[in-house]
Amino acid sequence: MAGLATVSVPTDPVTLVGEIRRLKLERGAVLLAHYYQEAEIQDLADFVGDSLELARAAQRVEAQVIAFCGVRFMAEVAKILNPAATVLLPDLEAGCSLEESCQPDDFARWRAAHPDHVALTYINCSAAVKALSDVIVTSSSAETIINQLPREQRILFAPDRHLGAYLERRTGRHMELWPGTCVVHEQFSEKALVELKIDHPDAVVLAHPECPDAILARADHVGSTSSILREVQRNPARTFLIATEPGIIHQMEKLAPGKTFIGVPGGSGECACNTCPYMKRNTLEKLYLCLRDGRPELELDERLRLAAERPLRRMLEMTSPASPSPSGD
Repeated sequence: MAGLATVSVPTDPVTLVGEIRRLKLERGAVLLAHYYQEAEIQDLADFVGDSLELARAAQRVEAQVIAFCGVRFMAEVAKILNPAATVLLPDLEAGCSLEESCQPDDFARWRAAHPDHVALTYINCSAAVKALSDVIVTSSSAETIINQLPREQRILFAPDRHLGAYLERRTGRHMELWPGTCVVHEQFSEKALVELKIDHPDAVVLAHPECPDAILARADHVGSTSSILREVQRNPARTFLIATEPGIIHQMEKLAPGKTFIGVPGGSGECACNTCPYMKRNTLEKLYLCLRDGRPELELDERLRLAAERPLRRMLEMTSPASPSPSGD
């Protein structure tokens, strides 16, 4: 895509938002956005959700065009599950540190070294890694899926070791863990969390399971982004300390007005290291250009798409309402 300085983009925010809405209608596009996107993009979206919710939304969308404001692996999931749609991603360089930590050739060798294991792979991975997996999971579906596997079944879990360790504790199942971590959740500071808790003794700590154990040990509620959102609505507390990407706070403020939400900083105090640099590559300006020009388009080789579709559909089948419920909450 041409640099933003060399193309005509409305500079007035109101005009820019109006043009994006017009282009959505003109192209027959549906805009899907993750909770970690900027607030302005979330407010423009037809659907905002976590990875599992977005996968289901992408599967059922009947629009000709899906404009996906998230990261590349999420847009790949949309294309895998809805191949007839044109899938646009405002910035093709919006990657993921977990995806980068787990390359297909390395993953294939790991699988080959454990031939009697089932590969449960976190959705934060490339289509090529999905194609080598048995079942894809999300942070909101993983426990449900693990609890459906026979107790004697050996399990590989990639690429997030913190999420894997959390799931081991939750399910009592030993798993071989890939050593990857999320660049955002790895940065949360236990010291900063303790200091915030001293300043706000009545605050409830909410954390995503991609966080290190030291953060999870101090959390009052651990869950996926959608689970955390439900908790802020359910819990009568007035102040919450949030140990996940702060983009979600926009939805919290909409769903639980009058409550206070404080993002837990990283080790450098008031730095922006708790903000996902990949998610924030998508901007209103890039979304406008994406809808105007019909690119960048996310394309997949059909053989790869079909291979990656199999473990994704297993996830959706194993988390359907008819599937067995997990033990615990």
